[in-house]
Amino acid sequence: MPIVRGCNLPDDLLYDVENNIWYRENADGTVTIGMTAVAAAMAGQLVAFTPKKAGRSVDAGKSCATIESGKWVGPAKVAFNAEIVEVNDAMSAAPKLANTDPYGEGWMVKVRPKDWAAAKAGLVPGTAAAAPYEAKMAAENFAGCA
Repeated sequence: MPIVRGCNLPDDLLYDVENNIWYRENADGTVTIGMTAVAAAMAGQLVAFTPKKAGRSVDAGKSCATIESGKWVGPAKVAFNAEIVEVNDAMSAAPKLANTDPYGEGWMVKVRPKDWAAAKAGLVPGTAAAAPYEAKMAAENFAGCA
């Protein structure tokens, strides 16, 4: 697993480096989405997580949820056209899960991509994520995960 400036980036995930989002393929054709450890560290302690409702369609580059911390409020953007099929109610109740377990209990939503093969081609595999994340952290003067 790549570790960049103290931030874990699991090999088995796909990444949208620009938006600090990870994607995990599920056996049923859905894709689980979450914030990376980088995003959670940059945002600080999360205080609110407001996902779009299951059944909603989301276009590429649009928000599937709003995330709020003490120093930041912003969208979690999906990299491809999809339908939200499940939301993580535990995250809504305890947003800090994204800080303590970003790749496990801190997932945000599950979606059904409109064209997963095309979407997947635009994401960075975990095994290749270290260099793009190092460049992004350097460009944003981000020291890393504590």
